[in-house]
Amino acid sequence: TGRWHIELQPWASSTPSLTYEALRFLKYISTSQISCEHMNLNSLREYSETTKKPWSICLDEKFSLVHRIRSKQCRLYSLGLGNDDNQFEIGMANSGCEVHRFDPSIKSAHVQEGRHLWYHRLSIDWRDPNPAIAAHKLHSNTKKLGTILNEFGHQKIDVLKADVESAEWKILENLILEDVVEQIGQLVFEVHIHWPGFEVSGNDSTVVRYWYSLLRELELKDFKLFHTYKDLSKPQMFLKKEAFNASSCYTLSWVNTRWK
Repeated sequence: TGRWHIELQPWASSTPSLTYEALRFLKYISTSQISCEHMNLNSLREYSETTKKPWSICLDEKFSLVHRIRSKQCRLYSLGLGNDDNQFEIGMANSGCEVHRFDPSIKSAHVQEGRHLWYHRLSIDWRDPNPAIAAHKLHSNTKKLGTILNEFGHQKIDVLKADVESAEWKILENLILEDVVEQIGQLVFEVHIHWPGFEVSGNDSTVVRYWYSLLRELELKDFKLFHTYKDLSKPQMFLKKEAFNASSCYTLSWVNTRWK
């Protein structure tokens, strides 16, 4: 089961306006909702590799992740597209997490590297492929995250990291609509706001209201934003314009506070 669409939040102003929507959204993604003191693996052990991107996870004692890492029961799913820096995945695998990296560009269907790191030639989508099309090998390696969890027999993911170049909005929507987010302990998503993203339609103010509404849905499911990284190395664009002092790319980290 699941819902067909997310609950849209009211407009930020009495008449729809891009400025008001943008300011509300940008303030929202820049404001932590819960504090987290320990956010990198260095705090766990001698860990020298530097992660190029701040994939921040919360290792405070009050949340389950640090305990699951210590008891070697942690599972990370990483969604990416090609040649991405994988230091974070390697670091998590080295600290004893079972790491599954989904990347449609790798050569073999499944590759194991070391004891804890697997690569899968799959891409995560917001819909399962149409069997008629899949028969022609067009999208047959594309699946929804809920489908993969079922196929792998995994009930829970401690951390879901996603760097999926603008597919993140629809993937996030699918995880919310199908209640898959409840099986996830922490979410670390790179979001791209220089254009609406795949299959996100409507005028600019409608798009920003949709982004905001999606993130509010996460909050309603007791996900709290604990870290925001504004990427200054990427174009400083908001929906194709230089505006609102925004970057085109942010990395957002949430913890599911229902997980104890």
